[in-house]
Amino acid sequence: MIVMHSADGSRRLAVAQRGLIPRGRPVFYLHGTPGSRIGPLPKHGLLYRLGIRLITYDRPGYGDSDRQVGRQVGDVASDVATIADRLGLDRFAVVGRSGGGPHALACAALLGDRVTRAAVLVGLAPHGAEGLDWFDGMAESNIEEYLTAMEGLAQLTARLVVAAEKIKNDPVELVNAIYDDLTEADREVVADTAIRLMLVQNYAEALRRSPYGWIDDAIAFCSPWGFDPADITVPTRLWHGAEDVFSPASHSRWLAERIPTASVAIQRGVAHFHALQVLPDLLPWLAGPAPAGG
Repeated sequence: MIVMHSADGSRRLAVAQRGLIPRGRPVFYLHGTPGSRIGPLPKHGLLYRLGIRLITYDRPGYGDSDRQVGRQVGDVASDVATIADRLGLDRFAVVGRSGGGPHALACAALLGDRVTRAAVLVGLAPHGAEGLDWFDGMAESNIEEYLTAMEGLAQLTARLVVAAEKIKNDPVELVNAIYDDLTEADREVVADTAIRLMLVQNYAEALRRSPYGWIDDAIAFCSPWGFDPADITVPTRLWHGAEDVFSPASHSRWLAERIPTASVAIQRGVAHFHALQVLPDLLPWLAGPAPAGG
């Protein structure tokens, strides 16, 4: 882990790298909600073979990164740019899974030609997006969480502090808590011992110091994002499992209609956690050269 500071010096940022360092083609991976810099991540060997330098960091309030009170989704762009500057990286690709998806889009929209390519796996569209029923097809547990987020910080804090404490004491609790909402396809993925272990370790690190990364993510998703996805001009790929009940596939379809450079793949018979198996297949594209003229 590398400890850096935000652009104004007021916050710590916990950063990690794996793969071909320092010569690999840089790709920022933005974790899910709740999540952390430790994963679940592609295997070291794959990153070496593909020549990728994968950079992850704890969003504010998660893991070892300090909280940023009142953050918007778009605020991630400043932190990513700061990390890239400290690592001496002029240009890089970005990919986000689940709750990291909106944050990857923020980098693509706000960092100009510093971003070469962007990918989103099982991401969300902005709440209140015109022409999208944001909650349609979403699991009741997520609906309740986001409705509470819309009531305000105090209400969501009261709800998630208790949940986060249980998960911190026993990280398997989160996997167990969402089990009833999992589709059969997701249960098959989570049943894999290695994936389950990575998820448990990830949740434990995410909530080790505080629940506020999770709380602030949920509020940010339901608030103005601070950018318009239609402003994205870099090549962008969207992927979604058709059976996803945590962030329904309609969100990626909506984004694909708004982002001029986006292509979308909706895969039948799979759901939210299948994204963990899709990410390695996306890495060669992410590591590809910047578009001509970029």
